[in-house]
Amino acid sequence: MFIARRISSRGAGKTNVMVRIATLTVALGMAVMILAMSVVMGFKHEITAKLVGFGAHVKITSLHSNNSLETDPIRIDTILMSDISLLPNFASIAPYALKGGMLKTSDAIQGVALKGIGPDYNTCFIGAHLLRGTLPEVSNETRTKDLLISENIARLIGLDVNDRVEILFINTSRPVRRDRFKICGIYSTGMDEFDNSMTFTDIRNIQRLNGWDEEQISGYEVMTDDFGRLDEFTQSVYDAVFDNAEHTDDVLKVEDIVTLNPNTFDWLRAHNVNAAVIIVIMLLVAFLNMVSAMLIILLEKTSMIGVLKALGMRNRNVQKVFILRSGKIILRGIAAGNIIGLGLAAIQHCTGLIKLDSTGYMLSEVPISFDWEWWLALNTGIPFVMLLLMAIPALAVSAVKPERTIRYQ
Repeated sequence: MFIARRISSRGAGKTNVMVRIATLTVALGMAVMILAMSVVMGFKHEITAKLVGFGAHVKITSLHSNNSLETDPIRIDTILMSDISLLPNFASIAPYALKGGMLKTSDAIQGVALKGIGPDYNTCFIGAHLLRGTLPEVSNETRTKDLLISENIARLIGLDVNDRVEILFINTSRPVRRDRFKICGIYSTGMDEFDNSMTFTDIRNIQRLNGWDEEQISGYEVMTDDFGRLDEFTQSVYDAVFDNAEHTDDVLKVEDIVTLNPNTFDWLRAHNVNAAVIIVIMLLVAFLNMVSAMLIILLEKTSMIGVLKALGMRNRNVQKVFILRSGKIILRGIAAGNIIGLGLAAIQHCTGLIKLDSTGYMLSEVPISFDWEWWLALNTGIPFVMLLLMAIPALAVSAVKPERTIRYQ
């Protein structure tokens, strides 16, 4: 360690240039790896959170329903809801109802999906993305005509809070129906695929429009507090539904968020491969530059190596000297890379500086998500792997012959 510290002291010549290049390479590589992981985890976190926010972790609907907005109704089963609430990792369960309609103003018309929610519905997601106004009032005994729309819809058809809007409901089996709602609030999630169509209102409005009684709904949305165990939770919900089948005439199906959005989650899983490729490439580039720096240091210290070996130091101990020297370069690069990577990630997270085309990426800006687990894995794994790889160029110490290097000192 003493010798390694002495040879790392400042001096002139090519050593400092190569050391700086190697340090910069490690720093940039680490910064790129941190940014890559932040963006990949950001995509996973944001898209999953928004898919769940507009839907749920698990949905229970009629077996005869398809993905359209005109669903077959099922009856509220309090026994089933009670059984599901006792499952491990249960968070919440809420009935909902859906209806398709056309928002109409004097200048424009826009197709929308009306989602009816009740007092049990978890409004944390839409509340967190509320821009102005209020959420629909659904807890009063009196039914309200409040309607929550997105900023995209409001901009497309020229609406704002407290405006009244007419909605047309078209059904092939009966005449066109008209109803008027009051815009109570405007939200924006940045996920245009949903923002362009999804609206929220009192569930009793949807029941009335569909001709259902107060016990009829489109289905249940069930939430878990552990997304990592979604498969187990979904199976538990399915078992609860199966066990309660004899108590109801409804034939139900259970689907989780991954099953309902297979293409999206396959796309998110593909990001893991992208992140792995980036990490491997950055590690390889940093390693090659570190090898170059190590070999130049070895060449410049050939005489010193010869003297140390002549005094009885073994090859392995001499190699340790230069591995420790490399370790200092790596640690400096890792520290600088963390400052650069975390700094850029923080800027993007706070400002949303880099935008995306939501048509292709589902989000309007590059998402950033930080997690201590992957950060610690990078900051421990990368230096460890690079130090192990530094043993390869350090083998050049064995080729140094004391009788030759000392002769030409």
